Amino acid sequence: MKVPGKILLALLSLLPFHTGGSPAHSDELGTGHSSGHSCVGCVLVVSIIEQLAQVHNSTVQAAMERLCSYLPEKLFLKTTCYSVIHMFGSDIIKLLSANMNADVVCHSLEFCKQDTGQPLCHLYPSPKATWTFTLEKARQIVKKPQTVNYPRSGSSICSLPFLAKICQKIKFTIQNSVPFKDVDSDKYSVFPTLRGYHWRGRDCDDRNKMAYPGRRPDSWDAHQDSNCNGIWGVDPKDGIPYEKKFCEGSQPRGIILLGDSAGAHFSISPEWITASQMSLNAFVSFPTALTDELDWPQLSGTTGFLDSSSGIKEKSIYLRLRKRNRCNHRDYQNISRNGASSQNLEKFIESLSRNQLLDHPAIVVYAMIGNDVCNGKKDSVPAMTTPEKLYSKVMLTLKYLNSRLPNGSHVILYGLADGAFLWDNLHNRYHPLGQLNKDVTYAQLYSFLNCLQVSPCHGWMSSNKTLRMLTSERAEQLSNTLKKIATSEKFTNFDLFYMDFGFQEITEEWKRRGGQPWQLIEPVDGFHPNEVGLLLFTDHFWKKVTLQWPQILGKENPFNAQIEQVFGDQGGH
Repeated sequence: MKVPGKILLALLSLLPFHTGGSPAHSDELGTGHSSGHSCVGCVLVVSIIEQLAQVHNSTVQAAMERLCSYLPEKLFLKTTCYSVIHMFGSDIIKLLSANMNADVVCHSLEFCKQDTGQPLCHLYPSPKATWTFTLEKARQIVKKPQTVNYPRSGSSICSLPFLAKICQKIKFTIQNSVPFKDVDSDKYSVFPTLRGYHWRGRDCDDRNKMAYPGRRPDSWDAHQDSNCNGIWGVDPKDGIPYEKKFCEGSQPRGIILLGDSAGAHFSISPEWITASQMSLNAFVSFPTALTDELDWPQLSGTTGFLDSSSGIKEKSIYLRLRKRNRCNHRDYQNISRNGASSQNLEKFIESLSRNQLLDHPAIVVYAMIGNDVCNGKKDSVPAMTTPEKLYSKVMLTLKYLNSRLPNGSHVILYGLADGAFLWDNLHNRYHPLGQLNKDVTYAQLYSFLNCLQVSPCHGWMSSNKTLRMLTSERAEQLSNTLKKIATSEKFTNFDLFYMDFGFQEITEEWKRRGGQPWQLIEPVDGFHPNEVGLLLFTDHFWKKVTLQWPQILGKENPFNAQIEQVFGDQGGH
């Protein structure tokens, strides 16, 4: 399985399987410009090395070795890091010692390139001398014999013969680290990552294809747990199966999310790029994150089953449904992809697992909140989804759901976000890379990504106020289209609802708690809602559904305490 390419991380960012496309049609952090991703990755890595040397008052050589020492052995991360140092370390040392910044270093090593007639893309302020003079000086410092070739912009270090075998081992390890798993299969898993139980409820009998979360119990699970909710067997006091006693008539239902990277909870830890916070412990979760595509569905606002790492008290929709009815245990599916939109959902919606005859009804949340208006193109407006195209694709999705969902299900269409708050609340703040020396703001990051055409959302992450306004207008048009569909279309197997993406209400609630709006955004990418933001959205969702459409949630099970008394944590997650 490929790990989708994002803003390329640490030294591993220079490897090709991090520039591969996501399972969806396009990578959310760009438009397929591998040269742009290589440039971002190089600038990121060189910046980290330079700041590590500064924080620890060490040489550049020591800083590079320190970075590699933090990385785990898993997925050959540490081995690859040392190999990259072997290839590029001496030149990085020379350039940083000559007071060249990361932009100059990466242009000198040709991971960044200024095409003829195109603007110069840079993250840091321009050198005091002219760019041409500084770059020529840097190239003289690293001048090499003609027999030595660096990978050119848009290629990768895996094209180098001595690293080719390592790269192949890394890709093979990722593709084969978990047996019989397929990113597009509807199988449940006993493994957490690679679309395992971090993404949908854990399998309780991997040998039996007919045992999985969400199904109606087979013979009331008198002899085995067919629906993996941990409730099975017969009460010796009266001979009644526990599933029948505790769950019959309780209206069990699962939660299914059709979403993008926000729904999957895309997140890059600030500790991975902030020199003062780096440590061995900071990178412990790095391999797991890579095999989950840098997503954290186990902590997401819709399907998260772990307690929030932020300490916020709010719970996911799944955990609230489980608390309401413990017969819902493990019945969650996060069918989200980085880069997903209404236009490419059909490429992976078939991984949704629901059998109309055998399974319980489900609550499906359709939450494509950004990518229909977000892209990295210079002229981003023509690439946005039109209301007509949205209507057509959403209707196809709903017809597909009607053919798969059990009768009595519910579908909620979420409106698009208004991402104008990104620029308004972040542009003049320092990015984690700029906090040490007060030299990189989010406005500079946005400009750099836009110049390279790898921005997750040029329309909103832009200094161009008119463009931001046009993007918000299109998002509102698309939200109105979704609202129209919800109020005018009917389906036989589910009720249809619409809900606004209420960021204004969320920010007001956060302010009442003493917070600031910027604290609800992922600090590294400056784009996605973070864990706190997602859980506040969940709280808003739950309150609105409880007030307006309580039938969606099903009954509160009066036997919850008895289920817990007999079955404890029901096998956990």
